Amino acid sequence: MRTVLRRLTGLAVFLALWEVLARSGLLKAGVLPPVSEVLGQFFLLLGNPDFLAGAASTLLSWVLTILFATVIAIPLGILLGSIRPLRLATGPLIEFLRPLPTVALIPLATLVLGSGAQTKIALATFAASWPILFNTMYALGEIDRQLLDTARSFRTPLPRLVYGVILPSIAPFVLTGIRLSAAVGLIVLVSTEFLTGTSVGVGQFVFHWGSSSLRMDIVLAGTVFTGLVGYLVNIALLGAQRRWLGWSAAGGAV
Repeated sequence: MRTVLRRLTGLAVFLALWEVLARSGLLKAGVLPPVSEVLGQFFLLLGNPDFLAGAASTLLSWVLTILFATVIAIPLGILLGSIRPLRLATGPLIEFLRPLPTVALIPLATLVLGSGAQTKIALATFAASWPILFNTMYALGEIDRQLLDTARSFRTPLPRLVYGVILPSIAPFVLTGIRLSAAVGLIVLVSTEFLTGTSVGVGQFVFHWGSSSLRMDIVLAGTVFTGLVGYLVNIALLGAQRRWLGWSAAGGAV
């Protein structure tokens, strides 16, 4: 309870400072509108059909991004984490691809895939796969070898070994990776929508109002919506991790 109160106090202080700074005249109103105006515009956006259509597109793309990243990264992480020669052989390629800034790939992805939803989903999936992949690989190295040896001594079939021993052991790490990937995927989706200015979504909506009308209150209201959704989803995933995997103290690698 104290932690919640401290967080709310910190948020209240931040919002108060924002309001005072915006109304002090130190900055132009068009650059940093008061938080009261931004929050008012935020609630107005919830009734704006254009914004709701863009938000639905972004959220649907986000769900697909997390789904694709999970389906791709978990099996690949298990494979690379289990077969050391394969992990060593693919290591240089992974280390080359992982640091690539996803935003820099937007022109190439647009040229190859076009400017539709497939582009932002592909880029977001690329960025969101890494936390899940590395957490899965790391988790495999943390499995109790005696547990594996015991299962093998009983001649446990491979499917039973995977579903009964390996997956429960790596689950806390994988779910932590999914939480990190959810944040990364949302950032990349909105950034791609904003920078391309063509794909329907929150980023495109914010880009339109920011570039054509210079409505920073709408831009910041859209930012508040994105941050709030990301925060709520992260809290939900964290709650699911504690509820379903409370027996594990590991919690996963960060």
